[in-house]
Amino acid sequence: MTANSESGALTALAIAPDRALAEALTEAVRRSGIFQILAELRSYPPRQTLEIRVRQLSPEVVLLDVSSDFKAAAELIRALVQARPPVHVVGLGARNDPDLVVAALRAGASEFLYPPFEARAQQEAARRIRRLRRPEPAAPREPGRLFMFASVKPGSGASTLSSQLAFALQRLTRQRVLLADLDARSGTVSFYLRLGASRSLEELLTGSRPLEPAAWVSLTERVHGVDVLPAPPGPGFELVEPARFHEFCEYARRYYDWVLLDLPSIFHALSLLGLAECDTGFLVTTLELASLHLARKAVRLLGRLGLGPERYQILVNRVGRGNGLSLSDMEKVIQCPARASFPADEFSLERMLTLGQPLDADTELGSSIEEFAGRLAGVTQGEKKRGGLVLGALPVFSESS
Repeated sequence: MTANSESGALTALAIAPDRALAEALTEAVRRSGIFQILAELRSYPPRQTLEIRVRQLSPEVVLLDVSSDFKAAAELIRALVQARPPVHVVGLGARNDPDLVVAALRAGASEFLYPPFEARAQQEAARRIRRLRRPEPAAPREPGRLFMFASVKPGSGASTLSSQLAFALQRLTRQRVLLADLDARSGTVSFYLRLGASRSLEELLTGSRPLEPAAWVSLTERVHGVDVLPAPPGPGFELVEPARFHEFCEYARRYYDWVLLDLPSIFHALSLLGLAECDTGFLVTTLELASLHLARKAVRLLGRLGLGPERYQILVNRVGRGNGLSLSDMEKVIQCPARASFPADEFSLERMLTLGQPLDADTELGSSIEEFAGRLAGVTQGEKKRGGLVLGALPVFSESS
């Protein structure tokens, strides 16, 4: 492999309906190492699909077949160069066709390549694209916010709240959201979302897969706009090294605006690791006496470990009109204030499980979660979000279409 002379390979999304062209490009890029193809689409995607792929991967360039259907390719070029920040396009042709080259450049492409995709031609194109990128360097972004959810008593509803809050945050902010099902023993989030068991998290947390965009491409499931890392089939990462867990959390923060970790009971070692890494930990209890007993025990345990209320907040789930204990009474029992409460809404939960879809915001529970998500994100209930490409980061999930 020929080493690139300037700051490593340019990350790329390839769109190539012409399979012979795609195979020639892939082989040439593999030999040169000048471009790193993060994902490949085998047909011209609708604009909305393109937006999703670019948000997820944030490629430095898009390698676009313009010879199979120039009209469709030109529409994609316009969408990419009008984005903020713009994405540079390298047009790909089946041969050196001067008319096609001129048309692609007029449409907004920055460069043009054709077989045999010589390394020198790739290198010159990459050098010019880097020069174009220098005047508008990507603005540094703040790390994403990381929340962990753990029940004080198994079955209190932490998985329900974490998964539905992830969907609510994505709806309200239109930002990048990662939901990681770290409760390997139950895998409740994966069950809710009808996802099969996967060893993705185990591979990432135990170090068998590197923490880099190309490695993450095949590991994340896309569910209703949220990237999800399903639980593995067994508790393989329960003894994860703290340093590796920290690296995983920091990596996720770098590429997502919101990271939600669904963890086992707070008394589990992995949950204590999560509490040490997160911006805020949410401990979920109900008003049942057994749950309150464990909530008080958890508060005392965390205090002995030096983790005070500034590190976590109490969420009270399944509050019904028939509960004999008020929230103020509950706070006295566990000696810690509650950040929010959520109503018992079994009908909506059953409907959610039956349909396999997020809770509707007009249900009692869905509305409560939506309001809480708005408070976290600083979004008012009536505020409407604008559409368009959001390209400020580098989430790491994609799939070929």
